[in-house]
Amino acid sequence: MIANDLLKGTLRTIILKLLSDNGRMYGYEITKRVEKLSEGKIKLTFGALYPVLHKLEAEGHIKIDVEYIGKRVRKYYSLTEVGRSWSEQKVDEFFDFVNTLTYVLQPTPA
Repeated sequence: MIANDLLKGTLRTIILKLLSDNGRMYGYEITKRVEKLSEGKIKLTFGALYPVLHKLEAEGHIKIDVEYIGKRVRKYYSLTEVGRSWSEQKVDEFFDFVNTLTYVLQPTPA
């Protein structure tokens, strides 16, 4: 399992990338996709996921479409145009960060 403190700083990027790759998704679908892609190492709780989704919506990066399935309401999340551009930037920024950490944590002998 990945520690929550490591995951916390990357959750927004993970969500943005998933929405970029998959179009629209609902919350439970996001949690299951992350769990599958991480081979069970990342298990998102709804308590961690939904505050990030709400913040991304408030910032204009995602939009919500509501569908009624019988008596149930399902909210689908998808990127806005601003969110799509920002997603690419955040993913690039993340990979740069990982590369930098690799150099810091595994320095080459001098």
